[in-house]
Amino acid sequence: MISLRKSSERGFDDHGWGQSHFSFSFADYHDPEHMGFGVLRALMEDTIAPGGGFGTHPHRDMEIVTVVLAGELTHRDSMGHTGVLRAGDVQRMSAGHGVLHSEWNHGRDDSVRMLQIWLLPQARGIAPGYAQAHFPAAAQRGRLQTLVHPPARDGALGIHADVALLAMRLEAGDTPVSHPLARGRKAYVHLVDGALSVNGQRLLGGDALKLDDETEVIFEHGQGAHALLFDLGNPAS
Repeated sequence: MISLRKSSERGFDDHGWGQSHFSFSFADYHDPEHMGFGVLRALMEDTIAPGGGFGTHPHRDMEIVTVVLAGELTHRDSMGHTGVLRAGDVQRMSAGHGVLHSEWNHGRDDSVRMLQIWLLPQARGIAPGYAQAHFPAAAQRGRLQTLVHPPARDGALGIHADVALLAMRLEAGDTPVSHPLARGRKAYVHLVDGALSVNGQRLLGGDALKLDDETEVIFEHGQGAHALLFDLGNPAS
């Protein structure tokens, strides 16, 4: 089964200091047809204007991955982590039995653009945790680079969820790239920017593709394409 979701079909909220697009039901956006996919619970594309941000707020029992696309995002949390995330940086925060954090754009001129991803954990009530790493765009050209994987390996961040998150960039003339899917796995492709064909479906920036009961994911005919691939298990019963 392959299902295309156009960018224009996503939920939207204007905070005044920024905007959010929701690929799945979240906060005041509710769509019973899009409540998550496998262990992927939420995916938000956020833009934060200078001086704006998300004040201190709580999370628990969720694995949260942040991918910064542009600008400088200042993160603070109750575990004692404080720092600035820039384009190419990926952060994994395990909310576990409870954590507080804030995210702000303290820049004067440039907006922050980021993706925030929520994934269902394999176990509840674990100790909160944090990790981050930088992944240069050049390392993703014409290949899939693993950003997050359980357990951590080859530079990828570890995570307490049944997911492998990979990124790639594809240009016209690049060789097609494929990713095999084990039996029972799902795949979710989110095209951040550009244009790309995935298993014969044409995607434009912001579009997404759900793949279920497929044996592989094939990427080809890229045009300035920056894509994320989620290799997903199912939520624990």
